[in-house]
Amino acid sequence: MSTSDPSLALQKAMRSRLVASPELMALVQAEHVLDANGRPEIMPAVYIGEGQTLFGRWDATSHATLHVWFAEPGLVQCKGAVSAIVAALRIDAQADGVLRIDGFTVHDMQATQTRYLRDPHGSYSHGIVSVAAIVKAN
Repeated sequence: MSTSDPSLALQKAMRSRLVASPELMALVQAEHVLDANGRPEIMPAVYIGEGQTLFGRWDATSHATLHVWFAEPGLVQCKGAVSAIVAALRIDAQADGVLRIDGFTVHDMQATQTRYLRDPHGSYSHGIVSVAAIVKAN
């Protein structure tokens, strides 16, 4: 296993898959899917946020957290966007083949958890998607 961290290459691949999702793009503009911090000034938005990589001898598991933001009093649009994200990021090498990214091959990727938070003032919805990917260095 290479000692380089796959998280940046994976982040780029995730963004490409998200902006290629017609279901997500019906809810969020492509330029609002980005790597950023804090609550967005322009909504709706999907932030590809925190990450972590656990290295093994032969492969690594890279984790990413995505934050989904909508200006809405409930969670309807947020849950729709999260569902589109879960579908867009699923990779099963046995069923669909691997995904080749810069320096790595993704053998499995899927959402491992979704959470929904309400703004205390009722103005925003916030969804959190945790994703894990099993990757091998090329």
